[in-house]
Amino acid sequence: MPKEHQEAAVPEGPHIPTSATTTIINMPGEVSLPDHVVWSMFNTLFMNFCCLGFIAYAYSVKSRDRKMVGDVTGAKAYASTAKCLNISAVVLSILMAIVIIIVYAIVLSRMIANSRAF
Repeated sequence: MPKEHQEAAVPEGPHIPTSATTTIINMPGEVSLPDHVVWSMFNTLFMNFCCLGFIAYAYSVKSRDRKMVGDVTGAKAYASTAKCLNISAVVLSILMAIVIIIVYAIVLSRMIANSRAF
């Protein structure tokens, strides 16, 4: 700026400070909700008892989609359903494996007992 334009404006009356109002806006950060996609994929591939793992995977993907849109309530609901389905798939698959092992052991022991009888 040229020197002739650098004049300071002097207030003519006394300067009265006014109170400034402030506005605080809380911006939500990254939403960190577990969507259980990895767990659901594992159950889909290895512990898919009555397709519970696949259904849990579908709910996990829905939860991730809701989280990306910003619908926290919907994401929590889908994640909760996916978690329950994953727990059910794991428990029922483990119980089924235990039952199969017990039945196999009983059948094998009876076959061995019958072969010794002859």
